[in-house]
Amino acid sequence: MESYPKFHNEVGVPIVRIGCREFKCIGDKPPQDDPHIYLKIGDASEIVCPYCSTLFRFDPSLGANEADPADCAYGEPL
Repeated sequence: MESYPKFHNEVGVPIVRIGCREFKCIGDKPPQDDPHIYLKIGDASEIVCPYCSTLFRFDPSLGANEADPADCAYGEPL
């Protein structure tokens, strides 16, 4: 599970667009990060993190480790 892309919403935007369907939401950047929540969008187009309430929307034009806003992607590329 360490290979899942990680995303956060430290900037506080209403929607974070991401390029993958399975990922970890860390809420905020360390050391203030929340518990890491594993989320799977599946066939849906979006999912709300049950811990931090961020709405993540799948965007196939983004790479697996990319987000919009770009700062919401966390960590090194896979």
